[in-house]
Amino acid sequence: MNRITAMDIDPKDLIEQAQSATELKEARSVRLNAAVAVTVAVLATFMGICKVKDDNIVQAMQQAQADKLDHWAYYQARNLRQEVAEAALTQMELARPAPGEAASSVKSDAYAQAIDKYRTLAKEQAQKKEEMKAAAEQDQLHYDASNYRDDQFDLSDALLAIAIAMLAVTALTGMWALYWAALVPTGFGVLMGVAGLAALPIHPDALIKLLS
Repeated sequence: MNRITAMDIDPKDLIEQAQSATELKEARSVRLNAAVAVTVAVLATFMGICKVKDDNIVQAMQQAQADKLDHWAYYQARNLRQEVAEAALTQMELARPAPGEAASSVKSDAYAQAIDKYRTLAKEQAQKKEEMKAAAEQDQLHYDASNYRDDQFDLSDALLAIAIAMLAVTALTGMWALYWAALVPTGFGVLMGVAGLAALPIHPDALIKLLS
């Protein structure tokens, strides 16, 4: 039976094997770092695009909220004017002379004109009040729709931030398994970002309520 002795081991072979192992390890590390760098760059660009859209949506939400408050304020003003007109109308009708009472025709005509005026005013204010109510309710619907998409962008931002943090740890540890794990929040984050950009009906209510 042949035995391998120290004389049978070529030092050059050992050096070459060590160099090959080192080169292989370095090549894997370079590929991993390149993959991490490209992924982070793509995610940063995508997050920037989502950020611009989300900022515009937030501005639209603020405008819708301001419009809603204005319309409800106008609604209250119209309601007050209607009540004042109706109160004046009631007073005029009660104070108008009865047909059998002695009263000048001029005074009777004046009461009739005043009654018609306040009756018309009350109807106009009631109509305008309902218009303000409808406008305020429409503003609320617009706000809710914008908030729906804002939630999508918020969740996307949170998931992609987790993914980038995991990728940073991946670059330090050199573990491919951690890189593949980082792609899980990456995929969901990109999905929610695309849903926000394209106004897709993807909205994990339970998760968003938990984070709210």
